[in-house]
Amino acid sequence: MKILITGKKIELTDGIKGAVEDKLSKLDRYLHEDTEVKVTVSARKAKQKIEVTIIPINGPIIRAEDSEENLYAAIDVVYDKLNKQLRRYKNKLKGKYQSKGQESIRFQNIEDNAAEDKDGEFDIVIERHKKFDMKPMSPEEAVLQMELVGHDFYMFRNIDTDEISIVYRRETGGYGLIEHE
Repeated sequence: MKILITGKKIELTDGIKGAVEDKLSKLDRYLHEDTEVKVTVSARKAKQKIEVTIIPINGPIIRAEDSEENLYAAIDVVYDKLNKQLRRYKNKLKGKYQSKGQESIRFQNIEDNAAEDKDGEFDIVIERHKKFDMKPMSPEEAVLQMELVGHDFYMFRNIDTDEISIVYRRETGGYGLIEHE
């Protein structure tokens, strides 16, 4: 596991780096050795925030974040969130199938040596399917359409790139754009 730690508006001391690396290294049992783990530590007024994104070789991207007055408490909370998510994905890997004949979703590159969750498995059920026409438009037009329909995101075909893109409303205000790489 490769841990990359960056700081925003905070000086990263050896103690902070060591605490993050020590805590996240416990997740090694779930992850392939080439898995990239990006950690961002930031400070705002009295709150310390830590964001962790795990980018596996194959499988889903796993992300967790937390803000606390004490950075070390935030590190513990994020570790607990990631550990729970990885255990769930590991259980899914064991080949548990969903009921009612639905296909199982399989996740890869998570090793098989962690403790079982009490509930054993979880089901992913897609409750609604939706199809719609996508006329080419600019990201600005897509934001206007998103506001008109009252959603927090809007998928559209970008007129400049002819690719599918998504605009979304950010929690901190403003808008974001997601594009295919």
